[in-house]
Amino acid sequence: MNTKKVLVTGACGTVGRELVRQLLEEYRVEELVGLDNNESEIFFLEQAFQKHQNANFFLADIRDRDKLCRQMKGADIVFHTAAFKHVILCERSPFEAVQTNILGVQNVIYAAYENNVRKVIFTSSDKAVNPTNVMGTSKLMGERIITAANSNRRGEGPVFASTRFGNVLGSRGSVIPIFREQIRRGGPVTLTDPEMTRFIMSIKQAVRLVIDSAEIACGGEVFVTKMPVIRIHDLAKVMIHELAETYGYDADVISIDIIGTKPGEKMYEELMSMEEVRRAIELERYFAIKPAFTNLYCTIDYQYPNLISTAVDNPYHSANELSLSFEEVRTFLIENDLLEEKDPQQPAERYWPNGVSEDDQ
Repeated sequence: MNTKKVLVTGACGTVGRELVRQLLEEYRVEELVGLDNNESEIFFLEQAFQKHQNANFFLADIRDRDKLCRQMKGADIVFHTAAFKHVILCERSPFEAVQTNILGVQNVIYAAYENNVRKVIFTSSDKAVNPTNVMGTSKLMGERIITAANSNRRGEGPVFASTRFGNVLGSRGSVIPIFREQIRRGGPVTLTDPEMTRFIMSIKQAVRLVIDSAEIACGGEVFVTKMPVIRIHDLAKVMIHELAETYGYDADVISIDIIGTKPGEKMYEELMSMEEVRRAIELERYFAIKPAFTNLYCTIDYQYPNLISTAVDNPYHSANELSLSFEEVRTFLIENDLLEEKDPQQPAERYWPNGVSEDDQ
């Protein structure tokens, strides 16, 4: 990886920024190009990494195919993280979600073909599995387009693959900053449902596995990252226990209120569907879901290091996995610095698509 020129779309996002950091500071790539359409954030990103003379950052939108073609010139590997990711906003603006999350992927593919990029890794989401909303459906379509691009490649053309992972704790819009702000105000901490479970991982872990997948991708697969599972109720209890005293409260006086699930929200998190189980294989840190249709022009030998099994029996979703204990959740949060305050402007409320707030439930 350290001899490669790498391009990252969505460089200012949670995943994109950590990708930039790891590629520059840990993998020491030869050259890095970061793209984003957020003017202020791309400016601050450039300032943060100004000591790296091999890094360049540009204003660019993945809807602009010509700009992508120019910026991708000479790239060996592309990590495509740019997307609209907030469920409610995509539900309200579905045409915008299509423009960015579907047509944007198509533009990345086109630019990669034009520049003979070696590998393209698309970062997907758990919400692409049996989607119940526009955002999830658009991410599923992005996966399918990436797989189709690989099935149509000829000769030594780009290898396309996707990575799919669940909640990145502490990322923008995640529940941890909201819980922290609610605790700061003395509660209550609001839960949608006490039995809800989710896969979790830290941003550092997520990005490291995305980079690893670029090394082992054969073409057209969807890599599903193995992750621990938590009950959201346990997460709330641990955070109250650890943070209440910091903000001058007794943990026993901060209540947990159940406010009900949001429209389209699942009780458990799915990372692999029943149909995908039939073509999945298990690796040490991943499941690799092979394409349903073979490549049109060449035969791909799907061989990976650290193979555990060529057959998977059950869909990978959080209701099927053992949840972390209270102490294990606490250890995970502490080891990954997730209890540290990073965004003091985080709101304490969540909202629903019809404009109803928590207070109206």
